[in-house]
Amino acid sequence: MQQHMRQTGNEPSGMAVEEAIAGRKCYRAFLPDPVPVELIERILAIASRAPSGSNIQPWHVHVLSGEAKDALGRALLEAHTSGTGHTEEYNYYPTQWREPYISRWRKIGWDMYGLLGITRTDKDKMAAQLGRNYIFFDAPVGFIFTIDRDLEMGSWLDYGMFLQNIMIAARAFGLETCPQQAFAKFHSIIQKRLAIPGEQMIVCGMSLGYADYDATVNQLTTERMPVSEFATFIDRLEAD
Repeated sequence: MQQHMRQTGNEPSGMAVEEAIAGRKCYRAFLPDPVPVELIERILAIASRAPSGSNIQPWHVHVLSGEAKDALGRALLEAHTSGTGHTEEYNYYPTQWREPYISRWRKIGWDMYGLLGITRTDKDKMAAQLGRNYIFFDAPVGFIFTIDRDLEMGSWLDYGMFLQNIMIAARAFGLETCPQQAFAKFHSIIQKRLAIPGEQMIVCGMSLGYADYDATVNQLTTERMPVSEFATFIDRLEAD
């Protein structure tokens, strides 16, 4: 009979997993130190163990570095600055905001701007900070993720697990990340520049690199709800 050991939560391996997940956050300033291609490949290989319905593995990853990343960043930043009419192909946020989501959305924005000394009237500074998304926050590596257009919602759920795996695996090697849906707005520019087939849709982007832990913006840590606010424990069902 196969024996199973029940972990108590005190094992070093368990604590390493807990720290990798609980310590993850979005970093918005990176050091210029390059990341070896072999390490990027290893992280992606680990992440590819994410589950997907019937193992269809719906992800496509476009890895950018060097001049390719910088050139795309310049084009996207120019489009962002010009304010030309680009729109997303899918709704990421609610079309009608309501509580409690709108308060959480506002809080993280003002918490970050507060750290950076940006007031509510500093529209230009807000736009400049948003624009840093498009240069991958100066990270040495940028990812653009795409999915086949004919896949359904289940594959998007699978994709989220794949993205999370990348972010957690990166931390095992001293790297940090920032997932960025902001790239989806400029899908037409990205598809043209990267020669992405029309049958694929831009999901999001991600910055990867060695974090500048001293940067002011990286001091931001977001709050999380206590488990009691989002989990319902049920041990008995009422009779019909």
